[in-house]
Amino acid sequence: MPFCSQEICLELKPVQHNQLDLIIFDLGGVILNIDYGLTQKAFAALGLADTEQNYSQAAQNELFDALETGRIDTATFRDGLRQMMGHSPSDQALDDSWNALLLDLPLHRLEFIHRVHERYRTCVLSNTNAIHIAEFERRIEDEIGMQYFRSAFDAVFYSSDIGQRKPDKEAFQYVLEHFEVEAQKALFIDDSVQHVQAAEALGLQTIHLRPGEEIHERAAYLIS
Repeated sequence: MPFCSQEICLELKPVQHNQLDLIIFDLGGVILNIDYGLTQKAFAALGLADTEQNYSQAAQNELFDALETGRIDTATFRDGLRQMMGHSPSDQALDDSWNALLLDLPLHRLEFIHRVHERYRTCVLSNTNAIHIAEFERRIEDEIGMQYFRSAFDAVFYSSDIGQRKPDKEAFQYVLEHFEVEAQKALFIDDSVQHVQAAEALGLQTIHLRPGEEIHERAAYLIS
């Protein structure tokens, strides 16, 4: 049956898992819990107008895109935020507001991915940036251990490192070329409709993880 969100309708398509060679996981919203609303509220409290238009799961201001593709550094990003806000919050206040969306990483998700990794090559493809990376990696190290996180994947691709972000086709092509795998032999799992559509257009198999769903629920066949 179709699933409709953000005025877009997707059919829930069966995955041909017997043809798979690579599983590509999104990070935020799939593995790591996040809440965009918390950063929107935190930025609003600092004086950023139109927070939902400037930063959301569906779209964002060019300043955020530039940070997530590594075209600007963190200092330039913070100065850009100050310009938008019309005053000068401290670096710490800006970072705390920006990181507000980052929540926890439930251990059972990583345990599931480790089991998937026993059968398939796996990787992360995440739209993220240096400020978020430093914070969620610190939390993962404290709560689970970065070694356990990293060992679940053959590679971890952050948009700010590779210079490409979803839903641009170049981000997916970068991963496929790295693993030397054909699109139809890769499964992409993400919670953003626009990213799933872009992957499908390139021929990848996909799972759109809906609100409240867990990856082990939608992808149990990967370990059965």
